[in-house]
Amino acid sequence: MSQYDILFQPLNINKLTIRNRIVSTAHAEVYATDGGMTTDRYVKYYEEKAKGGAGLCICGGSSVVSIDSPQSWWSSVNLSTDRIIPHFQNLADAVHKHGGKIMIQITHMGRRSRWDGGDWVNLMSPSGIREPVHRATCKTIEVEEIWRIIGDFAKAAVRAKEGGLDGVELSAVHQHMIDQFWSPRVNKRTDEWGGTFEGRMKFGMEVLKAVREAVGPDFVVGMRITGDEFHPDGLNHDEMKKIAAYYDATGMVDYFGVVGSGCDTHNTLANVIPNMSFPPEPFLHLAAGIKEVVSVPVIHAQNIKDPNQAKRILEEGYVDFVGMTRAHIADPHFITKIKMDQVDQIRQCVGANYCIDRQYMGLDVLCIQNAATSREYMGLPHIIEKTDGPIRNVVVIGGGPGGMEAARVAAERGHKVTLVERNDELGGQVTIAAKAPQRDQMAGITRWLAMELDRLGVDVRLGTSANADMIRDLKPDVCILATGGTPFIEQNPHWGAAEGLVVSSWDILNGTVEPGKNVLIYDTICEFSGMSAADYLLSKGSLVELVTDDIKPGVGIGGTTFPTYYRSLYEKEVIMTSDLMLEKVYKEGDKLVALLENEYTGQQEERVVDQIVVENGTRPNEALYYELKAESRNKGQIDNETLFAIQAQPVLSEDTSDGKGMILWRLGDCVSQRNTHAAIYDALRLCMFL
Repeated sequence: MSQYDILFQPLNINKLTIRNRIVSTAHAEVYATDGGMTTDRYVKYYEEKAKGGAGLCICGGSSVVSIDSPQSWWSSVNLSTDRIIPHFQNLADAVHKHGGKIMIQITHMGRRSRWDGGDWVNLMSPSGIREPVHRATCKTIEVEEIWRIIGDFAKAAVRAKEGGLDGVELSAVHQHMIDQFWSPRVNKRTDEWGGTFEGRMKFGMEVLKAVREAVGPDFVVGMRITGDEFHPDGLNHDEMKKIAAYYDATGMVDYFGVVGSGCDTHNTLANVIPNMSFPPEPFLHLAAGIKEVVSVPVIHAQNIKDPNQAKRILEEGYVDFVGMTRAHIADPHFITKIKMDQVDQIRQCVGANYCIDRQYMGLDVLCIQNAATSREYMGLPHIIEKTDGPIRNVVVIGGGPGGMEAARVAAERGHKVTLVERNDELGGQVTIAAKAPQRDQMAGITRWLAMELDRLGVDVRLGTSANADMIRDLKPDVCILATGGTPFIEQNPHWGAAEGLVVSSWDILNGTVEPGKNVLIYDTICEFSGMSAADYLLSKGSLVELVTDDIKPGVGIGGTTFPTYYRSLYEKEVIMTSDLMLEKVYKEGDKLVALLENEYTGQQEERVVDQIVVENGTRPNEALYYELKAESRNKGQIDNETLFAIQAQPVLSEDTSDGKGMILWRLGDCVSQRNTHAAIYDALRLCMFL
């Protein structure tokens, strides 16, 4: 008996037996790049989850049923053509052979997309009302189009069935076509497709009828809905309970997936995929409320990250299945690890939302801390195998995420690994980031890596500044420099960094500089550091103006994350100013004067403040690299062709006992400023071949 036994109790949806209670729910992967076909990358991504023990995967968030529902925006799956059927067969076979089940979410997105891509379609909504998030103007859907799209849903469901998938999920959430008809916020019609409750329900009901008739009684047909749109003019929880009960009474819905919030504004979108600033399972009560009024299983997925959460939710009977989608992205094998009593080895999601924020930028979904996720098709492993070659002496300098991942992978390969870190704790810039009010869970990245280094027996030396002589004394076969970077506040001499007139965001977050009362933050990067420094200063009682030369503060932060910063900053009365460059800083008495210039007009203005914080990225700490480069056998070079092809570096085939020196590599911000994922990715694809 295990304390997690409840997670592994099978349960039927219709006649389909799901082997456990953990589901990977539908999300847009941005992997169906071949005209909406499930590519090899797509298949292997879901196969890995099935290998790792997932009971049910619902793939293809926002997969389109009609040719005029834009597919290219998120590279979603295209079910409007029979071409998809053999691709589905490959996907189904890959998941089924590991004991998992696979379904797909199908939808017509209506107004929820962009028109300027792919086939340049005319977007539609029940009443021609624009969607704020995509800034999408649209036409009012005509009755003939309504019936055509209903038929398209049925045809798409048949294609899923013929492709061997186990079911379909009708998307009636996130302001897609079905719930656009439901919501009085969007549906202002007075004909049979609007006005009354039954009128607003009619489109979804006709879709359900058509799909059920097309696939028969035994094929799973689910529905994903919101429990509350969180809009004053939208659907509230009581209304959603009424809607759920109405559809449940037909006997045609096999399960309901329930989430909280609408997402047609930036602010509500941030609720739908809660980042680390949210409490655990913040909208569970909405799913529990829906479960009270329906007779079929209920799935809930929002900010459920660890097995103890899942266990408690199921034991209390709030829902029947827990969706742990981002948990699967962080570690697709976490279910197997629970089963094998290896809970401490689970790489737990930290809610950074790097995955979903990339999707909202039209980029492929990746995990901030697991570089193998979605790269399975390239050969990047989730389980590192032992080397069958020589055991090497590997020395890693720098204990940030890149250095820690390099040490972890090298140790998993069976090598002797020493990691040297000058600070008294591991984590590098992640440790700094975690000190910000909304970023504390970033420390989870470091915590897992540190636990793995301990498990693997890596010799970790903290509080030790490495130099060239120390490295030579350690006699490494391979030396990996991951020494990070330093805030680049000296770029403009007129900022006065040399005279101490400005400080960095690191100084603020680390607590090495006391917060001023009136503070100007100048942020050229517009990602997390500047916003985090502002949030931190405001929490300490400072008055803050956040200035950027870019189009808006935080413009580089993704769509599910910048709104939570804006909520916090506006509440604390921050001033946010765009399009101003910091030209010069000078002292005037006991005050600092910032001279700002508008890039477009050349007009100058001044601010008199107590403190000026500059966020201008980093420059690499590369002195040690250049000191060692000449004596290394590869002159510090990484062969990009083999690196990008996920192949072993050519230098690894050389005999390192010939006295020609160590192999020397550098990665992460020690090369140039990128991000946590980039450092971890480089570490994995270099060290997996050691």
